Amino acid sequence: MLRFLTAGESHGPSLTVIVEGLPSGLPIDIETIGDQLVRRRLGFGRGPRMRFERDDIRITAGVRHGRTLGSPVAIEIINTEWPKWEKEMSAAPGEPTTKLRSPRPGHADLVGMQKYAFDDARDVLERSSARETAARVAAGALAKALLQTIGITILSHVVQIGSVATDPESLPEFADLGAIDESEVRCATREVEELMIAEIKAAAKDGDSLGGVAEVIAYGVPVGLGSYVHWDRKLDGLIAQALLSIQAVKGVEFGNGFTQAGQRGSVAHDAIFFDELAQNAGGFGRRSHHAGGLEGGVTSGAPVVARVAMKPLATLNRPVLETVDLDTMDSSVSFKERTDVTAVPALGVITEAMMALVLASEALRKFGGDSVEEFVRNHKNYLENISSTASSARPE
Repeated sequence: MLRFLTAGESHGPSLTVIVEGLPSGLPIDIETIGDQLVRRRLGFGRGPRMRFERDDIRITAGVRHGRTLGSPVAIEIINTEWPKWEKEMSAAPGEPTTKLRSPRPGHADLVGMQKYAFDDARDVLERSSARETAARVAAGALAKALLQTIGITILSHVVQIGSVATDPESLPEFADLGAIDESEVRCATREVEELMIAEIKAAAKDGDSLGGVAEVIAYGVPVGLGSYVHWDRKLDGLIAQALLSIQAVKGVEFGNGFTQAGQRGSVAHDAIFFDELAQNAGGFGRRSHHAGGLEGGVTSGAPVVARVAMKPLATLNRPVLETVDLDTMDSSVSFKERTDVTAVPALGVITEAMMALVLASEALRKFGGDSVEEFVRNHKNYLENISSTASSARPE
């Protein structure tokens, strides 16, 4: 199984992630990790910080001469702005220059201050900031590298920003990822991209923010990951928890989950047919993607499809949200940090990382292996076994 732990604050000296459980012999290229971090930073509607912040990366443990050792991998993402924040965020005893005392509605500010007995919202926002997701994306790059050794690829695209949405029925292929990343909003449909950009410009003019929905798709996932036996091993539950843990995410559905709630059973489910070419599915195909590639908490061999809803960001460029001044307890407006108009284009990249981390963990649980060679061999043997079982059961 794969585990990871992130540490660090938004304006601290660095973010750190430790990934435990990777088998030995996995090729790791620091440039590939950097490319994933670049994808996270871009997108129309992002704030100026995304344009001038660089992600300087160091691998400090677990990799030698470009290959994993089987020991925990540690990655450090240096904050190039640290000199500006060294006094304010110093670990040495002292006092901050100013204290943030007007918590933002919709952010972790007030509840965090209450929970940990802080008198300064910065003690909360520095860790609850979405900057932490850079460490997740770095960890996800390792998980993607492992999954690719067994033919699993993951992509995301934006299907909604504000009130503008694309056709939810069409699934882009992994080969479309380059074109999606070239889109300023990571939308696969060019006509809709223009409408999304116009929506963002209108919100920016008003000093407001926008949420939206990203769809993440995993191709090549074999049948049998997850479990229907124990509630805490159902794969849809594990993926949903991972996706809901992303900052500002408020909803997750698999396939047509919410649409299915209003349908009859005769049209809501994915018909099964025999397909001896469907090796990942053990010789069976699905005629639709309503279930999102999961049945009973177990992968079916079809693409795993999830949609993730992000709320509008809680920090506005024109603070209008009512809050309380904690010094006077009078009504006030929330303080302003640097912010994006929308972070939905980045959301997709983060969902890829979280999907990859969960699938890699479950693939390791299923196939095992202390080395990549053993992991790949076990996966191959499993697919050959389930495919031959289905073929031999078919009448001549």
